[in-house]
Amino acid sequence: MSVTVYHNPACGTSRSVLELIRNAGIEPTVILYLKTPPDRAQLAELARRDPLGARDLLRTKEKLCAELGLDAPTVSDDAILDAIAAHPTLLNRPVVLTPKGAKACRPADTVLSLL
Repeated sequence: MSVTVYHNPACGTSRSVLELIRNAGIEPTVILYLKTPPDRAQLAELARRDPLGARDLLRTKEKLCAELGLDAPTVSDDAILDAIAAHPTLLNRPVVLTPKGAKACRPADTVLSLL
């Protein structure tokens, strides 16, 4: 099974998700998204594959989210994806992509539904 994790090693949840994937016997492709951010097209594909859409990819706890007004319910998916592309710290972490779909895996055991 092909599994990709958009990972931040400084995040405890991200580390837990990576451990759950590896404990399932899968060695995922790990993308350190702060060093190698996904481009706008990749983000759009993740949002398309996520049943919750672009808003699920947005890290609402990030101060910049409120500063940019992205937490308003009227903000479009395109505006959210544009903001994440411009500011990778706004990507909710970790995001996991498998053949079953994509999802921001918070809490960590959310990843099990993708494996």
